[in-house]
Amino acid sequence: MKLLSLNIGRPRAVPYTDHPEGVTGIDKRPVDGPVRVTAPGPKGVGASGLAGDAVCDLRHHGGNDQAVYAVAREDLDDWGRELDRPLASGAFGENLTTQGLDVSGARIGERWRVGSEVVLEVTCGRIPCRTFQGHVGEQRWVKRFTQKGAPGAYLRVIEPGEIRAGDPIEVVHRPDHEVTVALAFRAETTERALLTRVLAAGDALHPELLEMAEKYVARHSG
Repeated sequence: MKLLSLNIGRPRAVPYTDHPEGVTGIDKRPVDGPVRVTAPGPKGVGASGLAGDAVCDLRHHGGNDQAVYAVAREDLDDWGRELDRPLASGAFGENLTTQGLDVSGARIGERWRVGSEVVLEVTCGRIPCRTFQGHVGEQRWVKRFTQKGAPGAYLRVIEPGEIRAGDPIEVVHRPDHEVTVALAFRAETTERALLTRVLAAGDALHPELLEMAEKYVARHSG
């Protein structure tokens, strides 16, 4: 398991974003050399966990619980076959393009060591939006991505440090529950009844998903 590509975005004006200034950092490109990874601060204030990476719409992106976004190279290749075109690393706006790691099958609260210093913790999957659809340039992309159910994973920074492309990735902690990123994504999007199972991941969940699950259980508990 390794970090195949480390991807950074710069602010870019596009016609397909809801950002008030019409800019997005979703266009991530591979970079060489080390990049510093730290917890960026709470959502709405903090942006990306990677130095030099742009997160423009702080209403929906960035912050400690969405500090880093990872997608498996294998999932990009699968989509590439379906779309009949190659997808470059970073094509989904991910910071980390991994190899040999089942990102969407990771458990909420699972921890990865990337390189020798950085430890990241899985919090939730990526919910597709209009900006993502415009960036990919495919019709009905939000629906198709949701139906696929392989959203990649957002991560929080547990131990800061530097990472670079080619670094090994090691799973250093795997919780004993069965709440994967893919299951949590389905619970949040298409199968709300699964929210009762999501609570098994506890405080490791993204706070917004945890609140959603708690409210659902409270409404449906007798």
